Amino acid sequence: MSMQPTASGNSRIYWPSVITVISAAILIGAEVFGAAFAGGWALAILLGLNDTAAHILQAVLFGLGVLIMIAFIRAAQRVEPFTRRA
Repeated sequence: MSMQPTASGNSRIYWPSVITVISAAILIGAEVFGAAFAGGWALAILLGLNDTAAHILQAVLFGLGVLIMIAFIRAAQRVEPFTRRA
């Protein structure tokens, strides 16, 4: 039987890293989602789209923002690990 430690064996949540990543995600998320809605509105006006098409464009850009935030949190977790060995 192997005596290697498991990933969840002695690791503890390292709260300073978690708080740092969450704080950065809130700040960046506000910018990303604000830009998604404003950009969708501006592009809809520029392209002469009706209200329904503008909302669809905003939803597409919002979805893109979600993907950006997921990528950010994954990258931030590699730099600031959420768990540390006890």
